[in-house]
Amino acid sequence: MSDPTDNAVGEAKVGLLQNVKKWGGKQSASSNRASRSQPQTRGAHEYQESPLPPTLLATLVAAQHLRPPQVVPLLFPPVLLFSTYLNLNNFVVDSAGISAAWSGLYLIMARRRKQPFTARWGVRGVVRGATMSLCLANLASGGIVYALERRKGEEEA
Repeated sequence: MSDPTDNAVGEAKVGLLQNVKKWGGKQSASSNRASRSQPQTRGAHEYQESPLPPTLLATLVAAQHLRPPQVVPLLFPPVLLFSTYLNLNNFVVDSAGISAAWSGLYLIMARRRKQPFTARWGVRGVVRGATMSLCLANLASGGIVYALERRKGEEEA
């Protein structure tokens, strides 16, 4: 005999899964984009589809340059947050291009500042290294996605 509570729990799980799929309607759109993407870009596309990298980069850049306030480096976080906004509104390819371009610009700017070897192992040095590593990852993955992915309105040739 089956227990009525087991049946109710099973139905609740199925209902919960259906609600999650409805709520996260982006799930089906992202699976459609992933199936269209070329096999070598799938990892870069999944990395760039997430809004986390530009947001994390904007947080690290702001943390480094708010004390003391430096005007030019503080121009980067709003653009990176705008890139995240575009990404959340399903403009993934455009977001990847903006994120890659501005990450590359920040990487060039950050490489110009020379740092003594002993300063690289302090808290500020580790944050700077993490920021530059994330910039490099955004530059590579965003460049691949922007160059090889198609937008929704483009025709397949």
